[in-house]
Amino acid sequence: MPASGLPGRNLTYPEVGASARAFREASPLPSGYRHLRVERELGYGATDFDVAATRLLTWEMHRRAGIRVPPETPRAAAGLDVQLGVGLGPIRTTAPCRVIEVFGTDRQRGFAYGTLAGHPESGEETFVVELGEDERVIGTVLAFSRPSRWYTRLAGPAGHLVQRRIALRYLAALTV
Repeated sequence: MPASGLPGRNLTYPEVGASARAFREASPLPSGYRHLRVERELGYGATDFDVAATRLLTWEMHRRAGIRVPPETPRAAAGLDVQLGVGLGPIRTTAPCRVIEVFGTDRQRGFAYGTLAGHPESGEETFVVELGEDERVIGTVLAFSRPSRWYTRLAGPAGHLVQRRIALRYLAALTV
């Protein structure tokens, strides 16, 4: 399915924008969800920052982490709907998301997306690449979610471990 226009799909949670706000303001994530925050050093200097930010905003991070993203998917932009494919081998499911916000400065780039109806989880995830004053490039994934499908509820705490593993794969995919 094309990267935009997933008709009839609505966001599956009311706290829209909360993950990006929590990152920017160091405020708490919404209660009633599992919370996730992982960080990793990705490289050093402006060139590594630009490479990591480009991988993030062009969905290359997702692809390198093993998430299927349709090849025609444009660069992350607010309001863009994307149909991600997740799973192992023949056991796959779709994970429709909507980009909530894209942000950037000379030293920070990122975006947040939220889950749409049909996603195995309900919640939001923010991805950020930052160039620190010490020139280290740091990647961060910040999320809140809860199961929304029978199979993710059945997975219980193992579902959170899977989410953490995927977040770590995202950051590894950004490492220059």
